Amino acid sequence: MTTEPTIDAEVDARGLACPLPILRAMKPLSSMGSGKLLRVLATDPGSVRDFQAFARQTGNELVAQTQVGTVWSHVMRRR
Repeated sequence: MTTEPTIDAEVDARGLACPLPILRAMKPLSSMGSGKLLRVLATDPGSVRDFQAFARQTGNELVAQTQVGTVWSHVMRRR
């Protein structure tokens, strides 16, 4: 039995186009403690690649990317 990780903060960026989901994620992520999890909800299909690149550039870990209908969920762990 696996348990879902505890999400420490969430950003709703549904309906926003690139690069706004990333920009909306930056502020809460920067103020979170190391190891904390941020979930970003987005409807922009480009957000999948954007969050992968953002993780590489910032050193924050992209823990999961899932899609339910037209909504992508991106979970990042603060470095």
